Amino acid sequence: MHHMNQTIDTVLATVRYEGEHKRRLQEIFAPAEVLFLDPYDAAGIQRVLQFADAAILSGDLDTRFLSAPRLKWVHCDHSGIERSATPLPDGNSMMITGSAGRSSPALAEHALLFMLALSYNFPAFLDAQRSRRWGFPGMNRLRGLYGKTAGIIGMGHTGKELALRAAAFGMHVIGYRRKALDPPQGVESVYSTENGDRLDRVLRSADFVVLAVSLNDETRHLISSRELEMMKPTAYLINISRGLVVDEDALADALLNRRIAGAGLDVFETEPLPADSLLWQTPSTLITPHVTPQVPDRTGRSLDIIEENLRRFLAGDELLNQLRPEDTFTAPVPEPKRHWLLSVPWLPRGARDLAWRIRARFR
Repeated sequence: MHHMNQTIDTVLATVRYEGEHKRRLQEIFAPAEVLFLDPYDAAGIQRVLQFADAAILSGDLDTRFLSAPRLKWVHCDHSGIERSATPLPDGNSMMITGSAGRSSPALAEHALLFMLALSYNFPAFLDAQRSRRWGFPGMNRLRGLYGKTAGIIGMGHTGKELALRAAAFGMHVIGYRRKALDPPQGVESVYSTENGDRLDRVLRSADFVVLAVSLNDETRHLISSRELEMMKPTAYLINISRGLVVDEDALADALLNRRIAGAGLDVFETEPLPADSLLWQTPSTLITPHVTPQVPDRTGRSLDIIEENLRRFLAGDELLNQLRPEDTFTAPVPEPKRHWLLSVPWLPRGARDLAWRIRARFR
């Protein structure tokens, strides 16, 4: 898939890189010029888009970028880029990539945190500790992760990192993915859409069903009543991907009626999760607010992906994390709420930056 005229002279950057990271981005693209703009500087962005060849964005694509005359490659610097996966206009061969993988070791840990806390019923121990009680009834029936089966749906960066860690815990690991490829390290068997395998095989045998898929039209509500019915009543659902992969009403129903044992959820259809959501009060449910501790140098890992993709772009090779037609996501996604402080024009820069950091909870 060699592309003609693969040169980059001007790069638009709306990422909030500072110091060493900012210098490194400039060095990666040198001798091209990197123009840093505030993501909310609409006029500046519109002006630079008339001649930019590439863009490194803190957020997602919108129509301004789709109609930019020279733009050949856009990198959205976060991992879930379903908001940018709209079908391109006819004749537009722009390449769109993301930073999936930069946080995957921490996301795999997040899944394990849920798995351990649920299997050990850690909330009950914490309650007992706080009221100075020595444990709780039924604690002798608890079982750890060793010998249990993790069914990982999605064998991308996070799925692979989780498989290694789950195998190290002595778990059996089975996986489900789109493409028929050999099982990654730590995975005993892998089923795929390409081979005509049903998700059912994983759902029926897993003690922990872990969702690590990207969101697209195929994976929207991938887990609904039918799938939850197939899970063992002793199994847990863990979601560290995107909220819309799960039908939340069906999940709340399954949890309230104890058709599954519990859930660990970091992502939701609407974020923040509304106060009236049933999921706040479903039994054996752990909730984190779409926040995973960062890996030591997350921006550095983003820059590694950008640097490798520039090399591939100039060589005419396929890019890492490149959106393909099958990644298309057309369902409406609720807009992330813009923090009210960001719209106050007279705020000092420091306060705006703080507000931006509060709001920029992208992985």
